[in-house]
Amino acid sequence: MKEQLLSIQNLEISFKKEGSYTPVIHNISYHLNTNEILGIVGESGSGKSVSSLAIMGLLPAKSAKISQGAIFLDGVNMAALSGKQLQKVRGKDIAMIFQEPMSSLNPSLKCGFQVQEILLQHTNLSRSDTKARTLSLFEKVKLPDPALIFDKYPHEISGGQKQRVMIAMAIACNPKLLIADEPTTALDVTVQKEIIHLLKDIQQETGMSILFISHDLSLISEIAHRVLVMYQGQIVEQGAVKQIFKNPIHNYTKALIASRPSLEVRLKRLPTIQDFLNNTLQSQIVTAQDRAQFHKKIYSQKPILELFNVEKEYWSTAGFFGKKTSFKAVNQISFALYEGETLGLVGESGCGKSTLGNAILQLDKATAGTILYRGRDITKLSKRATKDLRKEIQIIFQDPYSSLNPRIPIGKAIMEPMQVHGLYKNDKERKEKTIEILEKVGLNSSYFDRYPHEFSGGQRQRIGIARTIALQPKLIVCDESVSALDISVQAQVLNLLNELKENFGFTYIFISHDLAVVKYMSDQVLVMNKGKMEEIADADALYANPGTPYTKRLLEAIPNGDV
Repeated sequence: MKEQLLSIQNLEISFKKEGSYTPVIHNISYHLNTNEILGIVGESGSGKSVSSLAIMGLLPAKSAKISQGAIFLDGVNMAALSGKQLQKVRGKDIAMIFQEPMSSLNPSLKCGFQVQEILLQHTNLSRSDTKARTLSLFEKVKLPDPALIFDKYPHEISGGQKQRVMIAMAIACNPKLLIADEPTTALDVTVQKEIIHLLKDIQQETGMSILFISHDLSLISEIAHRVLVMYQGQIVEQGAVKQIFKNPIHNYTKALIASRPSLEVRLKRLPTIQDFLNNTLQSQIVTAQDRAQFHKKIYSQKPILELFNVEKEYWSTAGFFGKKTSFKAVNQISFALYEGETLGLVGESGCGKSTLGNAILQLDKATAGTILYRGRDITKLSKRATKDLRKEIQIIFQDPYSSLNPRIPIGKAIMEPMQVHGLYKNDKERKEKTIEILEKVGLNSSYFDRYPHEFSGGQRQRIGIARTIALQPKLIVCDESVSALDISVQAQVLNLLNELKENFGFTYIFISHDLAVVKYMSDQVLVMNKGKMEEIADADALYANPGTPYTKRLLEAIPNGDV
């Protein structure tokens, strides 16, 4: 029988609201064995991160408390320790990798120093020994050129490298328990796979236990031995990974598995959590014949957008007298896009996909090549003509919260572009149209006077979509528009985008690093690599037979849920 390292017993966590405490974690119990990886899965608000912060003793003291239960780490009740006692345990016996490395690393301190700090605090090593240990940790987490990264600031390295620095910091003192809270959410599929393998290798080598938190069950299947599923502050199911995947019992678990787009079957509409909980499940399949018929119709017309050898070049100067160097973020890209089509644009971070999207939107002008929209070269438009073009070509951003003004009610935010472009006779008509649009995206008139902070992430993305379609555009660039959303909310938004496309005849350029989502949404897929076009083909054909080793590597990195 395995020895238990962590034991959570009847834990209840309450948050202060209007003077009184309300439970958000309801009487949960689970354990983690030594030398084991336990996956905790659930959506935003399920309580997975809050319960892990409680283990670390990091709950906000003024607004949250453990109202009952105990947290035993190696026989010590963490909930009973003082702040000073917890400081000695954190970093040494228990460590955490956070979701967003950029906000977890100090931007004003070099990467090497930040890891050294942990060692200086918890060990008796000298400064020169801590440097040697840090360089050795950087090698262990497979950072390229450890000595160079030691002296770099966080903003000077990539997202994947920042996450590796965080892992090095977390494992510096050989902790017994490592909590990894959504450590790969913002990363490309290939980098995500590398981080998963790295954590597994470190775990096998050191024998430490890992609590791996994610909203993605497929990802959990790649790393965990056991898994527990959380929903609304409760554990609804737990067991071996194989058991949960092959024979899920709770409808919520079934929904989490089914809400992610399949690489094998193309459903007309993705199932959502509510479909499972309300028994309103539909599973209409889009056949190869359906797709062929639709493609015959859209590809028989003239393209709505054509790109010929489009380039975007940036120049930089190193130092006061440094030589100017150029970098082509987009290099010789050509393709045609047809009305009613969805073109998926994929590739790793830095491949140029968002830069290409911005060039099409005329937000960042191309330095070479031709972009024809309805046969007209939009790279040579006047300011006035570019403003008129904005009505036709719109964007849905990745983060709806930062793209909405926090001081403007969402009704006014949707009306604003209508006013700028002189749509409708007066504000009364615009308001009526705004309420109609809100209803189309699954919201209602009662939301008109509310502010962005009053909505969930999924609702804010719907508001972002409402604002985009307010101008009745023909072409919409969706730039990572679902990457920050939970699996089931993502399914709702993807269903909405497809419904709007069907009802309004929209054409989409769908940019994402999530290849399963891109396949589900796209008619054709364009793969980019280091600014160049790797290949372009029908989505189903490309996923079945990738034409280049790079595309094959991307597809092989997709977590598939096989156990």
